[in-house]
Amino acid sequence: MPQDRDGSFEPKVVKKHQKDISGIEQKIISLYAKDMTNRQISETIEDIYGFEVNDGMVSDITDRLLPQIEDWQKRPLDEVYPIVFIDAVRFSVRDNGQIRKLAAYVILAVSMTGHKEVLSIHIGENESAKYRLGVLNELKNRGVNDILFICADGLTSMKEVVSAAFPRTELQRCIVHQVRNTLKYV
Repeated sequence: MPQDRDGSFEPKVVKKHQKDISGIEQKIISLYAKDMTNRQISETIEDIYGFEVNDGMVSDITDRLLPQIEDWQKRPLDEVYPIVFIDAVRFSVRDNGQIRKLAAYVILAVSMTGHKEVLSIHIGENESAKYRLGVLNELKNRGVNDILFICADGLTSMKEVVSAAFPRTELQRCIVHQVRNTLKYV
């Protein structure tokens, strides 16, 4: 316990005489959500609290989130969305000692009340028409009956995919992608 002459020092992280650090799991989950690796989390906890947390403990704590994530992925959706944005972010993943490129499809919608909502996030090998159709069909299976506008990049066959899944939906090419493609010719 830290000492000072008049005894007025009050530690903020670990209180005086406190032996257990309650809430450490929430702190580990928060660090994990900030995209830190298990090793970085272990080192950070050791730097702040002065005790070691092994990688296995960090994995056990973060794995407890999996049922909540699965529930979120299966939750029912609204019947109608005025605008849905679909885009993929490409990233590299180490898998069995090899680096692979994957695409994370993020589907963001504006609800009828005007609030933004992430409907789904899918991790896929590529951006094929078949995969995109599967993503849209998954939205239908979760209760979406109609989308007024889908805003997406200009990938080939996107128009056919949208009309197959939601025949009355208008496809709008994302303005960022339009500008980016236009600048190629300037």
